[in-house]
Amino acid sequence: MSDSDSNRHIRLMDTTLRDGEQTQGVSFSANEKVNIARALLQSLKVDRIEVASACVSEGEREAVAQICEWAASQGLDDCVEVLGFIDYQRSVDWIISAGGKVVNLLAKGSEKHCREQLGKDLESHIDDITRTVEYAQEQGLSVNMYLEDWSGGYQNSKDYVFGLISGTQHLSINHYLLPDTLGLFAPNEVFDALTEMQEQFPEAEFDFHPHNDYGLATANVYAAIEAGINNIHCTINCLGERAGNASLAEVAVMVKDKLGFEISIDESRITMLSRMVENFSGKWIAANTPVVGADVFTQTAGIHADGDLKGNLYVSRLSPERFARKRIYALGKMSGKASIANNLEELGISLSPEDQAKVLERVVALGDSKHVITAEDLPFIIADIMESKEYQHIELHNCHINTGLDVDSTASVLVTIDGDEYQSSGAGNGGFDAFMDAIEKILNEKEFIMPLLADYEVHIPRGGKTDALTECIITWQTDDQEFKTRGVDSNQVLAAVKATLRMINVMLHAQAGQATV
Repeated sequence: MSDSDSNRHIRLMDTTLRDGEQTQGVSFSANEKVNIARALLQSLKVDRIEVASACVSEGEREAVAQICEWAASQGLDDCVEVLGFIDYQRSVDWIISAGGKVVNLLAKGSEKHCREQLGKDLESHIDDITRTVEYAQEQGLSVNMYLEDWSGGYQNSKDYVFGLISGTQHLSINHYLLPDTLGLFAPNEVFDALTEMQEQFPEAEFDFHPHNDYGLATANVYAAIEAGINNIHCTINCLGERAGNASLAEVAVMVKDKLGFEISIDESRITMLSRMVENFSGKWIAANTPVVGADVFTQTAGIHADGDLKGNLYVSRLSPERFARKRIYALGKMSGKASIANNLEELGISLSPEDQAKVLERVVALGDSKHVITAEDLPFIIADIMESKEYQHIELHNCHINTGLDVDSTASVLVTIDGDEYQSSGAGNGGFDAFMDAIEKILNEKEFIMPLLADYEVHIPRGGKTDALTECIITWQTDDQEFKTRGVDSNQVLAAVKATLRMINVMLHAQAGQATV
């Protein structure tokens, strides 16, 4: 153990750009890699990043070169690492040509892998490692070394593992990286193995690299740190081969809250990184994913909302504010008075207790019918119940859309805005784009600033037919907030049109300066 328990600092190495890219179907572009690397080091403030495997492609080399160039300009070039192979000069030359400063050499950490993959014994493998390490150091590279399949090697050929480290200790390797490559270990096995490794080699610096095949990656990190390991590998959103690696978000909060050790991570940037990696990878995390999932700070049961209202009874140390998020109170069949009250307060809407009861009754009924209800729906529910026209600034009277193969789509619309009639036409790449072109021409006359369309989702019922109702959910982004609106129609373009009209009504209402109903 290199630090005393009283002031231990746990250092994280993020390998999203290397091991995370081994996720099925994930391939980051050079620009995406650079942006993720910058965000990891500069915004999230991880200690190290592993960005690629050497000799993969020219495009990969260019991405590494761009990352290394930026890192050098920030004095962070020693924080960027590239996986290399025991191939003497080939990997080293590739990394040098990209401007890299640190190589993580991939040695065989189990006798079985060494014998059956390489056809070599321990002694000859050490000879190959020695040649590659010495050449890398001659070129000015700092060298770490993976023991691939270390957990399998420790279980089945411990003498081989110990012999590999003993035979390479004279090479001044900075870190020995110990992967549970197939996610074999449970926490007790991790603790025992890493304790023995440190007892056998007290001068060596070890990293633990977990995989999540049994869903134990975060628990195994806990055990590794308890055993005295201070260097942990993880990825954003648990990306990685098969079941993935340890989640950086889970590891970061666990180290801070459960172990009480220091960590460099800026928690307020975790969600931002998660969303960035989602968008670039195309791999969407589950809504209940710890820390970063869409629903993890959402209270659904009315009793929970009531408890929070009466004294934060269901609030823990794991609060949304730590991660630049807000607590949400879901609306549906399990909502109670407190759920309604919390959402109305967030929206700045004031209602009498009697009117709140009417709104709750409608929300429960809609939820019982499996409707998805958000806070943004409340003004419309209120308007419907109270026969209010306050949220009906714009009404669509006619919408005609033409679309076809290899031709621009066209749209003509007829609307009234606060009683005045407007007609317009537009064209675009698809029916919805044409509608947006037409409606924006009208709204420009009203000096309406259209928000950014941040996300667009279309849902149909499972097992539904081609004429099934379609739900379109659009996420809008203004300068100071993000919000969602929904539209439902059997025609998916018209569902999007309805969602857009709902957004326009919300914003026109806000512009009118009406804060209460």
